[in-house]
Amino acid sequence: MPSPPRTPSPRSKVLVLGAGNFGSCLADHLGDSDHEVYIWSRHERFVEHFNLHHRNPDYLKDHEFSTNICAVGPQIPDGDFIKKMDVLLFAIPTQALRETLIGLQPNLSLEKLPLLIFVNKGIETNTQALTLEIVADTCGSHVARMATFISGPSFAKEIVRRQPTSVSVASLSESQAQKASELFHQPWFRCYTGNDPIGLELAGALKNVYAIAAGMADGLGFENNTRASLITRGLAEMTRIGTAYGASPLTFMGLAGVGDLFLTCSSPTSRNYTVGYRLGKGESLDDIIRTIGSVAEGVTTSKGLKKIIDEMGLSAAIANGIYEILYEGKEVQVGVQELMCRPPSRELDLPEQTGGPARRLLDKLGMESLDGCGL
Repeated sequence: MPSPPRTPSPRSKVLVLGAGNFGSCLADHLGDSDHEVYIWSRHERFVEHFNLHHRNPDYLKDHEFSTNICAVGPQIPDGDFIKKMDVLLFAIPTQALRETLIGLQPNLSLEKLPLLIFVNKGIETNTQALTLEIVADTCGSHVARMATFISGPSFAKEIVRRQPTSVSVASLSESQAQKASELFHQPWFRCYTGNDPIGLELAGALKNVYAIAAGMADGLGFENNTRASLITRGLAEMTRIGTAYGASPLTFMGLAGVGDLFLTCSSPTSRNYTVGYRLGKGESLDDIIRTIGSVAEGVTTSKGLKKIIDEMGLSAAIANGIYEILYEGKEVQVGVQELMCRPPSRELDLPEQTGGPARRLLDKLGMESLDGCGL
């Protein structure tokens, strides 16, 4: 089916930082929407190959990218280049984000701050920080308050084929969320705005952990009943964790929550599902990580999530079970047996104490309240 005609929008200069699967597909989407796009990679091989062939040598190899895209690197762009950009889109793994922002921060001008969009999904392992906090730490509270986040059920290979896709766009600044939505919005790529970036970030990060669980179940030979149970109980657990953190429980009912969770838990295309599936088949985590070929953020997110759960004193049986399998050597079959042998419990509940981590983040941002969150 041919794609619907593009929706015209003001032409923007966009720098995409990160040339992996998702960064590449979003660069292609924006280039095909007639924006002037630059994609940065720290690998000189990628830059030369892309500019010569308009193809990514490592990801989406069969796709010919928009001619509106130019690759830059391997050095991070300088201040003069950054000042010409209307949009900076960050599509690099969460664990590498702090270092990248530290290198980029001297080139940001608060007088002419570009639209900052983050599409990474994860929790920083050493600090348990969400991206919003990493931005505040490295670039200051004003920049963090302007940051915008995109998440939702969006596989890269389907985006480049212009298959209908919908995502959530959230920011503490309503105007910035609207700008990001207008930048991306096309008949095949719908954007829905919100003002709960903390909930959106947590949903995008946590669903990767539960996708590992779903993959394990399939690897063990379990079928539809088990997968449906894991997705539903995973959603309940995500919502409980997010609400305790200080996010709105409604965020987890949206595209970034149940939408992305369902997609990631039910498709072998998901890297995190693949990690779980191979664990269920008896492979070691070290072998899987060495051969999977791209980042599975759920593996590192599980470590940061464990610390958050313990700090808040929450019950999160699935997330704790995944952590024990990944980092404490527990056998997959033993973990499943322990989950199924837990005593009966109430199906749906929300924590009584909420908002501790979000309140600390508020202080860092110099804000008194988060209207879109649970605070």
